Amino acid sequence: MAMRIGKDNTGTLSDAERVAGAERAAALLDGASMLDMLVKSVNIPSPTGEERAYAEFLVDTMRAVGLKARLQPIDALSANAIGEYGDGPGPSVMLFAPIDSAFSGREEEEVPWSGPELRPDQKPIAKLVGSGVTGLSADNPKANIAASIAAVAAIAKAKIPLSGRIVLAFGAGGAPSNKRPPLERWNVGHGTGCEFLLQQGVHADFAIVTKPGYRVQWEEVGVCWFRVRIHGVQSYVGRKHVLAENNPILRAAKVMPLLEEWFGDYSRRHTDGLCAPQGAIGAIEGGWTYKPSFSPAACDVYVDMRISPRTTPMQAWRELEQALGEIRTRLGDPALAMDCDLIAAVEGPATAESNWIIQSCVRAWEAVEGVKHTPYLQTSGQTEAVIFRRHGIPTARVGMPAQMSPASGERAVHTMGVTHVDGMLRLAGVLIRALVDTTTRALPEVGIGGERVMDNKGTRSKK
Repeated sequence: MAMRIGKDNTGTLSDAERVAGAERAAALLDGASMLDMLVKSVNIPSPTGEERAYAEFLVDTMRAVGLKARLQPIDALSANAIGEYGDGPGPSVMLFAPIDSAFSGREEEEVPWSGPELRPDQKPIAKLVGSGVTGLSADNPKANIAASIAAVAAIAKAKIPLSGRIVLAFGAGGAPSNKRPPLERWNVGHGTGCEFLLQQGVHADFAIVTKPGYRVQWEEVGVCWFRVRIHGVQSYVGRKHVLAENNPILRAAKVMPLLEEWFGDYSRRHTDGLCAPQGAIGAIEGGWTYKPSFSPAACDVYVDMRISPRTTPMQAWRELEQALGEIRTRLGDPALAMDCDLIAAVEGPATAESNWIIQSCVRAWEAVEGVKHTPYLQTSGQTEAVIFRRHGIPTARVGMPAQMSPASGERAVHTMGVTHVDGMLRLAGVLIRALVDTTTRALPEVGIGGERVMDNKGTRSKK
């Protein structure tokens, strides 16, 4: 990331000029071009760990709209895409979104776990219906990426003079996922691309992470994964009638409903701020699928527990251990033996609500929507925003209005593959206003100057 030597550090625009410039840039947004980019994006598969083709497309796209851009390879299959506009020493903002799809779009990997067959929103084939797009990751993350590039391209086209810089960073491996079966590299998910680009010197004073949720958020949950192993004795069906019964699969079936009941209590106790951390059983494993005549000596239950910004992974681990002990007592089963391992941990530090980038994004949102901003409460989704905050970068999260598809009874089915151009235009409008508001100022205006220290939430602040 280049910075021009000798360029002054003063803000170049008045408040009225900033507003006029942002409005001029917003008027240049072109919904048809954004839809075209989104359709092309959806048609390029980018499952976790195999994002390089899409990263290359993003680099080409950013260059085509007049931005500096480069590929940051991670391995032969994976890469980050990085763009830049402006080279001043003033305030800098990084727009970030992950580029991987949490699902592969391949039936051999996803069916039957995602359903009896892949729905249209689960396939990497874009379907343009009016002003909307359906296809794998059309909404999350690819519409957010299209809106981000369009916003910066409009600022560049409007020739707004920046005192600082805008960095576009699109990172591989953002999904809460470990290695998929076809991959060789193990370190592929949980924000590995974001961590890599920060380690390699791609930095900014502030960050905005664009992920679904059309409100400005300054905190979100972290993630802990646990493996709960229920022990038993390996046995054989042909001798079931003469052997003592100790099948861990049957005991796991008794443990899981009580564990799910406890997740509700855990969430209620830890709901505060903007977050309501949830817990869920996501997978079970036990026995030999190719020889079910033999019952196993262990059955594993895999748990995702979200943690509040005010909870550490170790605290969550101890709470779960205690809950398992209470479940054992409730079941009154002296043969029930369990242990619990923490197998993934991503903490979730917060940014102060009063921080410049949060308030700038709030002002931008209010300018687009014409109403007072209110944040979402009781959230339990997690993004790379927590990684930026751990690195001391104040970070706001704002993204596309969330889509659900299709209705199933009283509640919608989860999807990341349905979106509409109206949401992209609204998000791009917010991003333009926040970026212009921040990167056309002098450093002291945005609270940068003097010694910087880390507060107890992992957020930088002036001493």
